[in-house]
Amino acid sequence: MAERRHTEIGILLYPGAQTSAVLAMTDLFTISNRFQAPIAASRAMPIAVSHWRIEQADRAPERVYETDSCTDSGPDVLILPPSLDNPATADAAAPDVEWLRERHAAGCITASVCAGAFLLGETGLLDGRPATTHWILEDQFHLRFPKVLVDVDRMLIDGGQVLTAGGLMSWSDLCLRLVERLRGAEVMTQTARFLLVDPPGREQRYYSLFAPRMSHGDAAVLGVQRWLQETGAKVISLETLAAMAGLERRTFLRRFRKATGMTTSEYGQRLRVSKACGLLQFSSQSVDRIAWATGYGDPGAFRKIFARFVGLTPSEYRQRFAVTV
Repeated sequence: MAERRHTEIGILLYPGAQTSAVLAMTDLFTISNRFQAPIAASRAMPIAVSHWRIEQADRAPERVYETDSCTDSGPDVLILPPSLDNPATADAAAPDVEWLRERHAAGCITASVCAGAFLLGETGLLDGRPATTHWILEDQFHLRFPKVLVDVDRMLIDGGQVLTAGGLMSWSDLCLRLVERLRGAEVMTQTARFLLVDPPGREQRYYSLFAPRMSHGDAAVLGVQRWLQETGAKVISLETLAAMAGLERRTFLRRFRKATGMTTSEYGQRLRVSKACGLLQFSSQSVDRIAWATGYGDPGAFRKIFARFVGLTPSEYRQRFAVTV
């Protein structure tokens, strides 16, 4: 067996894998080799990137591309890239599942980006673990993999041997985290600076929009949801909402939580904060005026609630996302 001179990062070309992300990840890892690790980390090997494909379940995985000569022992890290198609079904994922499990058992670090988490979920390696995917896929992922602790607020979850990243472009966060682990923080920082991208640390909730569950089939709860949407959730008292639904308070709260996954208070706050995000992005109103417009009599309380749900203060959110004309 040839002597290992690189850390090999493999990218799995499953059906529907986003080609641009595959190539961009390959470029990022290749660029990271331009930078020298400090003396303390000088034993860290450069990174070689390989692309893998499995045509059928009864065929061995095939290395179809490599940036440098790799050994026959297989990748040290295996990434499941994002997809622009619908998430892989169980049948579509079947040819890849056993190899992913084998690589994991051999100590390979396994990671997914966006919808790649569905392929990783089929292996069972995420069961009982916190994991993230694109925020718009949260309900679909939760229904398909109920044993996984889904947290789409987070852009990147590093579980040691298993990592998951959120939306389509979160591949940059994942790749930089892997560069940091494999070659050190200094090389990671130099790579990020060269590419003009932020180092890992963003959160997906900065970018997500509140998308309430509306297809649960509970007509009484649905009527309340529509009323809250129409009124901007200015009134969210449990007594008022229960009376509107024609239900006893405890019964209504139980059914509301079952249907929406949250309490009436949290649901109303999320609606208000979502409206505030739009005003911060598209209007020039002051933060205090936006607080009043979204139902908060105390601007200080509004700022605290906004930061708790979004992860940024209202001013930080406006600075990052405001649309100027």
